[in-house]
Amino acid sequence: MPLPTALPALADNYIWALAGTNGRAVIVDPGEAAPVLEAMEQGLRPCTILVTHHHRDHTGAVDALAERCGAIVYAPDDPRIVGDCVRVGEGDVVNVAQADLSFSVMAVPGHTRSHIAFAGEGLVFTGDTLFSLGCGRLFEGTPAQMFDSLERIAALPPETRVCCGHEYTLGNAAFALTVDPGNLALVRRAAQAREARALGNPTVPISIGSEQGTNPFLRCREPRLAARVAEHGGCDAADPVAVFAALRRWKDGFAA
Repeated sequence: MPLPTALPALADNYIWALAGTNGRAVIVDPGEAAPVLEAMEQGLRPCTILVTHHHRDHTGAVDALAERCGAIVYAPDDPRIVGDCVRVGEGDVVNVAQADLSFSVMAVPGHTRSHIAFAGEGLVFTGDTLFSLGCGRLFEGTPAQMFDSLERIAALPPETRVCCGHEYTLGNAAFALTVDPGNLALVRRAAQAREARALGNPTVPISIGSEQGTNPFLRCREPRLAARVAEHGGCDAADPVAVFAALRRWKDGFAA
């Protein structure tokens, strides 16, 4: 199974690169060109660009890289993403024949209304929907939409590796530990993330299975966590969408 490479970009973004068996590669959410161009100098050969959503820190270098590499671009059907690209949505399949890679498209609205994820090759590129130990802010979607999107991602096989768009794990861990301090798996994950960052390494990809046990946004149906959120946010602990909405509001106002 091919292994993805996280290319640091901008302040805290990751551009993902995944090379197939023949060396041709897929690039995901290139917010700037320099990290990709540097990787190309080391032998990376992009042939396809995947875009999860329209925000500039995920699309800023798409056109320049597509022109330079002759890459085909796959993006959500959103007029805010301009340029020559193939528009894809829920249920579509992106077959990258040049790299012998294939991905299913998932509609995952919430962070933005047209956000998509790409799942395949044992990976899921989640953009700003699911982060390690967290999730994206609700800029355009509703809590119900984001909750459903996260549940669908969480239903992928537990060994699936989450490739998200930002290095947010340490900040997310601080919040998650505030919400769920007795979670020993979370305590271990936070320590693992601190060690990785101290060495200058990414904290992702991380497995869906790990996230299911540690990410509070994927555990809104768990009675103990729901009760904790309800106590803080005054929501109905029996309503997982209400719990998610209260949890997201709590995170929005949280300062580590």
